[in-house]
Amino acid sequence: QVQLVESGGGLVQAGGSLRLSCALSGRSFGNFPMGWFRQAPGKERAFVAAISWSGGSTAYADSVKGRFTISRDNAKITVYLQMNSLTPEDTAVYYCAAKKTYTESSYYTRADEYTYWGQGTQVTVSS
Repeated sequence: QVQLVESGGGLVQAGGSLRLSCALSGRSFGNFPMGWFRQAPGKERAFVAAISWSGGSTAYADSVKGRFTISRDNAKITVYLQMNSLTPEDTAVYYCAAKKTYTESSYYTRADEYTYWGQGTQVTVSS
């Protein structure tokens, strides 16, 4: 059974940085493009960033473009989200998601396209 475990959340001041990690375990075969979503209080879950299995294709929400970077290490089957220049508007619970495919270059930006989800990690940015 595939499981995702996120880490790296916390409290940071505006302008600061955090790096989130998401480790996938239980993979038997197949490729796993992955993504990050976030949910702020009173709001729906929103797409943040996505990366293909090969790592060669990525996508970002407009609100984070130029500030966040998604990357992955397939030796560890871990995806990272480097978040820089954080603002209070980035405060949310961040969720990692994965989907099993047989492609290497596809990424997915809709929550309903993903099968597996982590438990979430809180990111709080103080002003």
